[in-house]
Amino acid sequence: MNIAANIADDLGPVVSGDDIGHALFADAPHSVSFNKLRKRLLRQVRQAFDDFDMLKGQKRWLVGLSGGKDSYGLLALLHDLKWRGLLPVELIACNLDQGQPNFPKHVLPDYLTKIGVRHRIEYRNTYSIVKEKVPEGTTYCSLCSRLRRGNLYRIAREEGCDALVLGHHREDILETFFMNFFHGGRLASMPAKLLNDEGDLMVLRPLAYSAEDDLAKFAAAMQFPIIPCDLCGSQDGLQRNAMKDMLADIERRMPGRKDTMLRALAHVNPSHLLDPMLFDFSGLTVSDPS
Repeated sequence: MNIAANIADDLGPVVSGDDIGHALFADAPHSVSFNKLRKRLLRQVRQAFDDFDMLKGQKRWLVGLSGGKDSYGLLALLHDLKWRGLLPVELIACNLDQGQPNFPKHVLPDYLTKIGVRHRIEYRNTYSIVKEKVPEGTTYCSLCSRLRRGNLYRIAREEGCDALVLGHHREDILETFFMNFFHGGRLASMPAKLLNDEGDLMVLRPLAYSAEDDLAKFAAAMQFPIIPCDLCGSQDGLQRNAMKDMLADIERRMPGRKDTMLRALAHVNPSHLLDPMLFDFSGLTVSDPS
């Protein structure tokens, strides 16, 4: 059954006693446009739950919260679904303070406490490690991300969580695909559901179908206290930025292409590619006409 199709026009009745969803949306706009945006994002999250069986065996999630628009949006949408009785999973928000210069340490704990979200703020000065290991003039993002992920896995285990839930969206998935395509020589992207190398945690991306522009509009309307991801000053000249610009240009020239490309990632035909490990080309035989 397609659970996303069961969302009524009014998003259904609220049946949960959890009031965090209400607190999150207490100051949200009451406009028709915002309600449509909220409904669209909720539908897309539930579609990802359905398509990738994200809720199977899940009881507690660690939700990675960077302070950016995407992770704030993820947290709000998950709590919205809990509030409506549509997400039977316990949520713990987690921010990893990595020691970047001028990081506003008070913003996230103050906000999460205000809205009543259970959270954990962890300090690990991985920024100093990145500065030591990465050559001057190159970007920090790759090593920074690996160190952050390792710490989040550890925290998820300590909190008894079944999954680490991240706020990567449609554009993140497409950009990663083209980075691997152009620079890595392989067809791969960010999966919506992944088992970690140790086999003890799932990594889930419920925003896989959600557009970055929608999340930006949602964040602005919700007035999240955004923390910029440029505190280390290493964001210029990233390969990902080039992919983002390329995809934006394609979308301007041919509206709707991003959704088409995302659908393509879910419709793979191995016999029409060139990987003999995925398709038995040597086993192809011509039938005997006799």
